[in-house]
Amino acid sequence: MDRHYTEALDLTAVAAVASVSKYHFQRLFTVTYGCSPAAYLSRRRIERAQDLLRSTNLTVTEVCYAVGFASLGSFSSRFRAVVGETPSEFQRRWASSGAPHIPGCFVFMWGLAERRG
Repeated sequence: MDRHYTEALDLTAVAAVASVSKYHFQRLFTVTYGCSPAAYLSRRRIERAQDLLRSTNLTVTEVCYAVGFASLGSFSSRFRAVVGETPSEFQRRWASSGAPHIPGCFVFMWGLAERRG
């Protein structure tokens, strides 16, 4: 299923819970939070990706899918736009700090990463 179609369905569902149209919900959200719901969701996914890249031994590709991106290219370009470096550079920089990493199998076993249906 196309990512934009899925996000439109999600926006429709959230707007229905709020008992407003998806267009009105998007306008209210943007005025209130200063960004669109899609931009907010993308930002939160990048923040979660940073956590996983810092603290686990997951690959960049595994992190990409774990936080809900549909393609590695879109994840990498969005990550760089928000963080200022590629996911690989970010992970390498944190790996050199010597901090212990949580094994990837543990992350998935305990549900610390999102899973797709």
